[in-house]
Amino acid sequence: MAKRPLQHKRGRNEGHPLGPRPPPNTLRAHAWDYLEALRVLQRTPAAVKGQAKALTAFMSWCEERGLLRSEDVTRPILERYQRHLFYARKPNGQPLAASTQYGALVVVRQLFRWLSRQAVLLANPASELQLPKLPQRLPQAVLSPEEVESVLAVPEVSTPAGLRDRAMLELLYSTGVRRMELVGLRLFDVDARGTVWVRQGKGRKDRVVPVGERALAWVRRYVDDARPKLAVAHDDGFLFLGDAGEVLHVDYLTQLVRRYLLAAGIEKPGACHLFRHSMATAMLEGGADVRFVQEMLGHASLETTQLYTRVTIDKLKAVHAATHPAARALRSGAPLEPVASAESVLEQLAAEEDE
Repeated sequence: MAKRPLQHKRGRNEGHPLGPRPPPNTLRAHAWDYLEALRVLQRTPAAVKGQAKALTAFMSWCEERGLLRSEDVTRPILERYQRHLFYARKPNGQPLAASTQYGALVVVRQLFRWLSRQAVLLANPASELQLPKLPQRLPQAVLSPEEVESVLAVPEVSTPAGLRDRAMLELLYSTGVRRMELVGLRLFDVDARGTVWVRQGKGRKDRVVPVGERALAWVRRYVDDARPKLAVAHDDGFLFLGDAGEVLHVDYLTQLVRRYLLAAGIEKPGACHLFRHSMATAMLEGGADVRFVQEMLGHASLETTQLYTRVTIDKLKAVHAATHPAARALRSGAPLEPVASAESVLEQLAAEEDE
C-alpha cells in the first residue's frame, strides 16, 4: 500500500487553558477560578480543555453584549444564549449538533452552580435552565467479522512497523479499548494470562479486560521481534512505539487505522472507534450479557452500552422468528393458540419471584 508521512505529536503538560488570570470580579476571572478548581480536583487535561473551549465561546458571546460580570448573567440571558446555539450555523451551513448544544449548556450550568456554591453569586441563574433533549443515536457503522479480517491482513508484518500495527489492530478489536487507552498501555499491562490492564482510562478509572489468544500472540510477537528495533536508548516503557521510538499520539493512531481501512477497501466512517463498535456488537450477537460488555467498554452507564444492542436488530429478528410461537404458527400454517391472559402472565411472574 502507498505510504505518506504521518505526523507524530508529543503530549505536553500545558498550564491553565485560559492563560494568565484575568482581572478580578469579572466573568472571565470566575471562569478561570472554576477551571483551576477542576485542575486541583485532578480532572483530566482533556476534560478541562473541553470545558475551557465551551466557556470561552460563552464569554465571548456575553462580552459582545456588554455582559462582563457574572452578576450580569440572568436566566433570560442564558435562555437567549441557548437560542443562539440553536440557530447558530457552522461554516458549512449546518446547524450545531444537539450533543454540541447540550455540552455547551452543561458546562455553563456547571460554572454557575460552582459560583453559587462558592458564594460568589447569591443565586444560581442556571438552576432552572432546561437542557435540550438528546437523541439516542446508534453507532454510525459497524464492521462485519469478514471486514475486520480483511483489515487485519493489510499490515506488512515482515517489518517492525507493520508487526506493531497488526498487534495494535488485534488489540483494538479484541478488547474494544479506546485509542487513548491503547497508546497509554505500558509494556507489562498486557498479561500473559490473557488480560489487559487499562490504567487511567476515561474518567481516570482503571479496569482489567480480557484479551483473545490471537491478539495476545500478536502482541507477544511484536514485543519479542519488533519492539526492540523501535526502542531507543531512553525507553519510557510504553508498549507501542513510533518509528523513531517515540510514544504514539492518538491522532497518529487515527490516521494509521483509517489508512488501513481504506487499503482494505472499506469506506465506512470512523477509525479506532469503529473497532470498538464492532467488538461490542459482535459480543452481543454472540450472546454476551450486556453488563459484561459494559465492563469491557468501561461505560459508567448501562444505557450507553445498550445502544449497541439496537445494532443487532437482524439477530433479534432471527431469534424472534425462530422462537416466538406466533411467528412459528404463521410460518407452519398451524392454527393460532389462544393468547394468554394478562392475569395468567402476572401469576407466572409472581411465581418466578417466589422461587
